[in-house]
Amino acid sequence: MDEEYDVIVLGTGLKECILSGLLSVDGLKVSLPIRELVLHMDRNDYYGGDSTSLNLNQVLMELYTDMLFTYLLEQLWKKFRGEDKPPAHLGASRDYNVDMVPKFMMANGALVRTLIHTDVTKYLSFKAVDGSYVFSKGKVIYKVPATDMEALKSPLMGLFEKRRARNFFIYVQDYNEADPKTHQGLDLTRVTTRELIAKYGLSDDTVDFIGHALALHRDDRYLDEPALDTVKRMKVKSLARFQGGSPYIYPLYGLGELPQGFARLSAVYGGTYMLNKPECKVEFDMEGKVCGVTSEGETAKCKKVVCDPSYLPNKASTPYIHIVKGLVGHYGAKYVFCCSYTHNVAPRGKFIAFVSAEAETDNPQAELKPGLDLLGSVDEIFYDIYDRYEPVNEPSLDNCFVSTSYDATTHFETTVTDVLNMYTLITGKTVDLSVDLSAASAAEEY
Repeated sequence: MDEEYDVIVLGTGLKECILSGLLSVDGLKVSLPIRELVLHMDRNDYYGGDSTSLNLNQVLMELYTDMLFTYLLEQLWKKFRGEDKPPAHLGASRDYNVDMVPKFMMANGALVRTLIHTDVTKYLSFKAVDGSYVFSKGKVIYKVPATDMEALKSPLMGLFEKRRARNFFIYVQDYNEADPKTHQGLDLTRVTTRELIAKYGLSDDTVDFIGHALALHRDDRYLDEPALDTVKRMKVKSLARFQGGSPYIYPLYGLGELPQGFARLSAVYGGTYMLNKPECKVEFDMEGKVCGVTSEGETAKCKKVVCDPSYLPNKASTPYIHIVKGLVGHYGAKYVFCCSYTHNVAPRGKFIAFVSAEAETDNPQAELKPGLDLLGSVDEIFYDIYDRYEPVNEPSLDNCFVSTSYDATTHFETTVTDVLNMYTLITGKTVDLSVDLSAASAAEEY
């Protein structure tokens, strides 16, 4: 703890582990006056923070000692029930890996590109997700098309509407930002999504389907924003790269594998890890700049600190969210996520399901009911509520780089955007995610 570090990272959530890995690799690849030394600390005795996968009989890797040990946590029941043992009818506890931040990965998305860029894919295996679905008008569940051709066959649109939509899908498929011939005279940096869609005469239901099921917008504000973002989202996010019925993939053994993979990367490049370090107190000098972190009476000096909001609560706040009642159709979106033994997270015959949303009332359990009703019979149910925090400090003044809390979306695109923005603030550089996507592959069915 007496050594001086360039960066100390507090917390082993996914965002912090990605940054730790990028910074450690950066220190060896870039010629710097001082080698980029990274110390990574966590108050918990497991990796992952909020993005961990709770395993009732968990095996973890102590990266800084190269030792394997078995960690008998029975974490899920301790966290939610205050009990030591789950009921026997659920099966062997070692077969469970329960995510705390339930999300899938976009097969063409920023997280997969980051995994390939850093070569963390060699530590992980993935499986294509069978399908994604939309619950329409409280009555019917439709499969979300994974390709443009599948979209034209979807019962989400009527026969004549499909004909109108076909021209729009062709335009999106052929659009190349670098080739003006494909733009059909439209400047998508100026034309709004509403104006672009109006050109094709599509109905409001089809607009909802395109905006939220294909482009994965979280609300309706995109309609009055430049159309380029929506077109890019449709081209990337609606394409199924792997054999399966959706654009999503998922790591075998749960999302907790992701932060551990990036932690391994950091360790390989010289990053130091210390778990179970209680009361990590960030120290500041007379000018208000960070100068170190103290834990158990020892202080590690540093130039910069990266952390999640829980380590510096005075430098983060909960954002005020204004709910526009005229757009309530998608501000109140509920996300239902389901995984099973095929993902190595539950015993055969058991499923782990999550229902998530951004709470809008003082009764979030009632808000989740429409999603819960879709699940049918449930063996056990747990509720968890947490505030979302955003940093309010100025990193250039205090050298503290605080991540934003995870949102309720089904994917990690906003997560990686936050990480890459923080990386640029810390280093002054950008990460080139122009990679060969074929380097990531999904596991075969078994």
